[in-house]
Amino acid sequence: MSDTVDAVVARMRERLSVLERDRDPARFFLATYLRTTQAVADAVDDGRFEDAPWVEWWDVVFAELYLDALDAHRIDPKAAPRPWRIAFGAARDAPPVLHVLLGMNAHINYDLPQSLVGVISPTQFGDPGLIARRERDHARIDDVLARRVSAEDGELRRVSGPRRVVDRAMTPLNRRMTTRFLRESRAKVWLNTQALHEARVAGDDVYRRRLAELEVLSSARVRDLTTPGPVLVRLGVRGFGVVLPPP
Repeated sequence: MSDTVDAVVARMRERLSVLERDRDPARFFLATYLRTTQAVADAVDDGRFEDAPWVEWWDVVFAELYLDALDAHRIDPKAAPRPWRIAFGAARDAPPVLHVLLGMNAHINYDLPQSLVGVISPTQFGDPGLIARRERDHARIDDVLARRVSAEDGELRRVSGPRRVVDRAMTPLNRRMTTRFLRESRAKVWLNTQALHEARVAGDDVYRRRLAELEVLSSARVRDLTTPGPVLVRLGVRGFGVVLPPP
């Protein structure tokens, strides 16, 4: 496992080079994620978080879950977790923006709660003041992502080629909706993190069952994005995130 954001960024660059060589559409999400990870590192350096060392640790743990899924998929497409199998298995000729949305959905809904449980111990969950700081830093990530939406839209335009007139007209709305989806899903992530923590305290078997539930819910949401039709409309109706039901 990487120890720092710089190390995980280096690993991302290595994987991106291979994906670009192979013309693998997974390159679209990884390129976006690489730039986002660098933006989070810049925000850490700028002092925008209450606990910068913790945010950096969390960012590394989060990224490693994706990179491990990517490496597993490259060896055996059946080896990655189910949400990632669906995301990586999308049609190669699908628009780059769809590949990015699929990757974002799998990573946020399935990986993010796991990463938070991985960097917040059961004892820390019992400290209301510390958990409040963790939740505030979790919310501050939204600001970093929101600042990236316009730039990433430009990057997707560059790799997607000319857009239809209607696509250009919808761009401002799409950007606003993307920002809203990210915030909505991350609020649900915090609920799922608390649910996984409670399951962890109850025992390994309970945790595995709850994680399996999250995998099913996340997979269904990723699969929904692959069905024909206006993706943003479906997201507007059903939301971007998922929520674990009560145990």
